[in-house]
Amino acid sequence: MTQASQTQAPVAHRQSAARSRGTRGFALLAWIVALSCLLPMVAVGIAALTGGVETISHLADTVLPRYARTTVYLVLLVSLGTFSIGVGAAWLVTMTRFPGVRFFEVALVLPLAFPAYVLAYAYTFLLDHPGIVQSTLRDVTGWGPRDYWFPEIRSLGGAALMLVLVLYPYVYLLARAAFLQQSSSAFLAARALGDSSWRAFWRVSLPMARPAVASGVLLAVMETIADYGTVAYFGVQTFATGIYTSWFSLGDRGGAAQLALCLLGFALMLAVAERVSRGKARYHHAGKQQAALPPATLSGGNVIAAWVLCALPVIFGFLVPLVSLTLMGLESEQNLLSSRYIAFIKNSLTLASMAALITLLAAVSLGFYQRLRPGKLSSTAANFSRLGYAVPGGVIAVGLMVPFAAFDNALDAWMRANFGIRTGLLVTGSIWLLVMAYVVRFMAAALGAYEGGQATVHANMDAAARSLGQSPFGMLRRVHLPILTPSLLTALLIVFVDVMKELPATLIMRPFNFDTLAVQAHRLAADERLEGAAVPSLVIMAVGLLPVILVCRQVRRRT
Repeated sequence: MTQASQTQAPVAHRQSAARSRGTRGFALLAWIVALSCLLPMVAVGIAALTGGVETISHLADTVLPRYARTTVYLVLLVSLGTFSIGVGAAWLVTMTRFPGVRFFEVALVLPLAFPAYVLAYAYTFLLDHPGIVQSTLRDVTGWGPRDYWFPEIRSLGGAALMLVLVLYPYVYLLARAAFLQQSSSAFLAARALGDSSWRAFWRVSLPMARPAVASGVLLAVMETIADYGTVAYFGVQTFATGIYTSWFSLGDRGGAAQLALCLLGFALMLAVAERVSRGKARYHHAGKQQAALPPATLSGGNVIAAWVLCALPVIFGFLVPLVSLTLMGLESEQNLLSSRYIAFIKNSLTLASMAALITLLAAVSLGFYQRLRPGKLSSTAANFSRLGYAVPGGVIAVGLMVPFAAFDNALDAWMRANFGIRTGLLVTGSIWLLVMAYVVRFMAAALGAYEGGQATVHANMDAAARSLGQSPFGMLRRVHLPILTPSLLTALLIVFVDVMKELPATLIMRPFNFDTLAVQAHRLAADERLEGAAVPSLVIMAVGLLPVILVCRQVRRRT
């Protein structure tokens, strides 16, 4: 062996050892993240099973059937509404051409900026008995309160409408992407065999887009069962409101854990049912012809119908609540620049920034571990981490509060017994546990954005970096992160805005006297001070516009 070969061997061995240590480091980080995301679900299950038969029997005899029935009805209404609006709007703007279609391509995404509970405040201000619409109706007609019938906005149907108006963009975006990617071959073949355009849509185009549409509807359903602000304000009793009532109003943590387990099981059942119903069905383009389907040009009455169908969701999902909240804000006595509101904004930005940054770092660890070691082990870690998005914020809050409250109590008792020192709520009284809840809740969103960008990094780049002696961390820092900067910023922004809007976990877990804009809006609305609630709601909406603008730019690039 030559002297050069003898010199190169130890160097290669050291580089291999460094790469192995780097891989083990990312594996350790990834599994810490995965097990942290799994912890709330396990804790809820243990707390529910140890809560005693008496509690669950009492719930089953009293509130459980009502919670289950109302939650199912709400899910069915939101599923039907988001499917109808999202798929219909996506088909119109993708497969037809009419004046204004380019505007509607973007405008149909705008309602995504609003949390559903903000829409609830706006429409209550407009449609409730003392609201503008009914007051004007009584003034014009001279009717008394009992002389006419008006739909009750504070109802199950009203809550479903609010959720549909803000959640249909999930279905619209995914269905539109699926329609854009479809080849014209199958649709034209159906037309050649005698199907009308409408029949070909139902028999060919919609089934081919089913995975994307089902994913959008499932996202809307998960947001529906996780919602607390809307249903609580409208007095609709669901599992989400039951968890909060059991925890705070009744002080029954065992009951809250058992309700949380029911809701967790319901959420996971929905996800599994959609996957099972799809089975092994796959949709592939036949042959090499990938030409997009030429859009049909509308004329006459069809143009008016298309305008109405596309304009209604934008008007009622964005313009009406924006105008309503603005009018309410102008009439309120809330000062956004006061020290109190500055504290709310500061708290909201602090939580959102910390959660977004930590979630992004955790998502990079998971995604890069999958890149380094593809296989069942890394996929399992990623799947564990994604579970949080299918779990409502109230369930995550209960799942984290139960074990960490027990830890705080045990630590406090031990410190007092041995040192005479009271530690109090060391963990549960801090914002860090709340940040952890946000990380668990929104990890799937950050991981999805990161993986989408990582797919564009060719494997040859990894091989080239390794051949130049880069460790895994060096490859991530010098190769991946510079390329993935847009995806990283997208993930950061999505989590930041989601945390700004999150309500149930914040209500349950926030430290004493640490309120956010979402909590302030909820408190003022609960006290029927809707004009005051409009001010923090408008700030939340303005922040929510940031990812919507980002999505709109992506929609523009695709067309």
